[in-house]
Amino acid sequence: MKQSLGAKPIAYPTPVFLVGSYDADGRANMMNAAWGGICCSVPPCVMVAIREERHSYQAIIDRKAFTINIPSRELVVEADYFGIASGRNQDKLAVAGLTVERSELVDAPLLCAAPLVLECRLLSTQQLGSHSLFVGEICDVKVESSCLDRAGLPDARKIDPLVFAPGNSAYFALGDCVAQAFAAGKKLMP
Repeated sequence: MKQSLGAKPIAYPTPVFLVGSYDADGRANMMNAAWGGICCSVPPCVMVAIREERHSYQAIIDRKAFTINIPSRELVVEADYFGIASGRNQDKLAVAGLTVERSELVDAPLLCAAPLVLECRLLSTQQLGSHSLFVGEICDVKVESSCLDRAGLPDARKIDPLVFAPGNSAYFALGDCVAQAFAAGKKLMP
């Protein structure tokens, strides 16, 4: 029997997105945001929800760009730090000992240590309540060559992305592949 928990922002899993932007002083910043995901195929788009009081909020509005940096489990300490510290008060990248490079396509930084990065042009913003929804058109996806499979596509096992469990505020890694999408269900097709 299922038990009601009430209206809460709980879905499993949620991504760990390290959102990259440049602030008004041109300083690179990363923030941890778990409210997000792919939201359109054509054009390819990703969305992320950010509170207006966050340092990254105005930076994304001003620069009309951001990156989504997918951290591996090896970056769990740094990723969590990017969510609990403010770039308004300190240079989080320097404290974490991580470097960035400037995107050639959008006005936002790419986290060098992240195995997968989405470079996004701000397409739209919508105020929802406590958060605003930023929709970014994906201009390019960059992935470490060591994280590609034989077909040249990103391999989730090699990327080893972190996921967030909002109910108990914990980070997890992906488990085993249990089936091939768009194939497993064919067993039930008439």
